[in-house]
Amino acid sequence: MKENIQNCINTLKKGGIILYPTDTVWGIGCDASNPKAIQKIYDLKGRTSSKALITLVGCEVMLERIVINMPEIAWDLIESANRPLTLIYDEVRDIAPNAIAEDGSCGIRLTKDAFCQQLIQRFAKPIISTSANISGEDTPKNFNSISDTILKGVDFVVNYRQNEATSKKSSNIIKLKNNGEIKIIR
Repeated sequence: MKENIQNCINTLKKGGIILYPTDTVWGIGCDASNPKAIQKIYDLKGRTSSKALITLVGCEVMLERIVINMPEIAWDLIESANRPLTLIYDEVRDIAPNAIAEDGSCGIRLTKDAFCQQLIQRFAKPIISTSANISGEDTPKNFNSISDTILKGVDFVVNYRQNEATSKKSSNIIKLKNNGEIKIIR
């Protein structure tokens, strides 16, 4: 696992994109503060940049550092979640503009996956996580269902947990407004 993490970090630092296992489905990722790397993901997926991307953080400190005006309810939701949870916050800092929605909000997930936590903590920055599929196609449920287009389009493919046959689900998504409004998206 250490070698995979180091290869990911080297790729991320060079502005590359990675294919990696997450706490949900396999993801395509990059440095969340690098707009050129984020554009590579949009281009690979054939996705319009008007659709914001999810950002992963590896610890509570990193989450608090990038979210402006962290709603108190967020901690209750994170602690009580029984599966991966992405929260959409009104305002963030240190995330590239093309990873943020047109209204300024950003979806962030505090990952509990050991591989992702180690990767993010060693990289010391949030990373993008979007499903490893072409926009409009089904989300792959495991590594073996990822298309050749995606496999060939990334700069590094993690060689870890590729043989897992169990299907994983996408995260739940809840939008938290600074005014206290909560909206369940998925």
